[in-house]
This record gives sequence, C-alpha cells and structure tokens, in this order.
Amino acid sequence: MGLSLLNSIDLSSNQLSREIPKEIEGLFGLVSLNLSRNQLTGKIPSNVGQLTSLEFLDLSRNQLVGSIPSSLAEIDGLSVLDLSHNYLSGKIPIGTQLESFDASKYEDNIDLCGPPLKKLCADGEARQQPIDKFHKKDNLIFSREYYISMTIGFAISFWGVFGSILIIPSWSHAYFKFLNNLGDALYVMTTVKVFKIWYKIKQVTLFKPCVLNFDSFCFIIIIIIILNKRFSYFL
Repeated sequence: MGLSLLNSIDLSSNQLSREIPKEIEGLFGLVSLNLSRNQLTGKIPSNVGQLTSLEFLDLSRNQLVGSIPSSLAEIDGLSVLDLSHNYLSGKIPIGTQLESFDASKYEDNIDLCGPPLKKLCADGEARQQPIDKFHKKDNLIFSREYYISMTIGFAISFWGVFGSILIIPSWSHAYFKFLNNLGDALYVMTTVKVFKIWYKIKQVTLFKPCVLNFDSFCFIIIIIIILNKRFSYFL
C-alpha cells in the first residue's frame, strides 16, 4: 500500500540495467518518473497508461527497444515526456499529448516514425497520396482562377483606356495627335540619318557606283551600315 502512494521516483544516472519492472504499472499515484541515463533494456511496460496521474516521464538515454505503448497516449495530464536516445521503433501513437511534444523528445531512435518526427511511416506515406492529389487539384483551380482574373483585368483596363479615348473627343484628339507627331518625328529622324549616310557614301570611291546607279545592292549596303554602325565615324 505504501508504494502505491509514491508520487515521485528519480533514479537517473545510476547505471541501472535490465528491464523496467512491470510492477511499476501499479504505482497509480505516481506523478513523476525519471529513469534517464541508465542502461535499461527491453520494452516500455505496455500498461504504463494506467498511471493516469503521471505528469513527468523521462526514459531517455537508455537501451529500450520495441514500440511506444499506445496506452501512453491515454495519460491526459502528461506534460513532460522524453524518450530520446533509445532503440525504439514503429509509429508514434496517435494522441494529442504525444504528437504535441517536440521532435527532440523522440530523436535518435532510428526506426521511430510519425509526427512530430519528419520521418513518415510506410502507411503514413500511403495516406499522403490523397492529400497530394488534393493539393494538385487545388493548385489547378488556383491557376485557372488566376488566368481568368488576369484576362478580365486586362480587358477592363484595355477598354477602360481605349474606350475613354473613343468616347471623350478631347482625349481622342490628343491621342491621335500624339501618334501623328510620333510618326512625323520618326520619319524625319530616319530621313536625316539616311541622308547623312548617303552624303558620306558619295565621298567614298568604293561607293561611287551606288551614286551613279542606285539599286537593291546599294540599299542593302546602306541598311547594313545603319544596323552595324561600322561607318559611324563618317558622321
């Protein structure tokens, strides 16, 4: 009866070996259990979930094997848990408390998998496929809506500006006047450029045949000069 009322056990760093005694499952009043930094082997007692008063459990840095008992997820008041640095395997039991602990509390258990660890279990990977398909479908819908909104936005913007030019006389006059002025400016600039090049060609003996008889060959030469600017030093 006296042991059943025990609420705290700390045997950490004592080089304890062998398995954890199953009798520990009968300590219903136990609130804190620390067996870390020993050489304990075997499995975690399967009925550890009977310790409903347990709030602190540290079994880290031992040589424990096997899976984490599912009954451990039934301890609602468990606020501190550390099972790291063992040889535990299998999937971490689904439970609010167990999945909410930091991943470091399960680290260095090579064959352990499932949340909160990044390593997925084999069945967990199979369940990920519908989620991936859902995300792909969601991305497809998003892309479709994006392009539709872009098209509508472009149409509204285009007709908002162009429609205003057509409807408002002053805007229409200013717009077409701008286009005319731009065309005139480009025409003048091109004419002056061609005239200057032609004037310099007249001074070069190599191009005298072009001065006497302007043909398509001469026109091609002029275009090449304009594009490549190889005779820009003439200007």
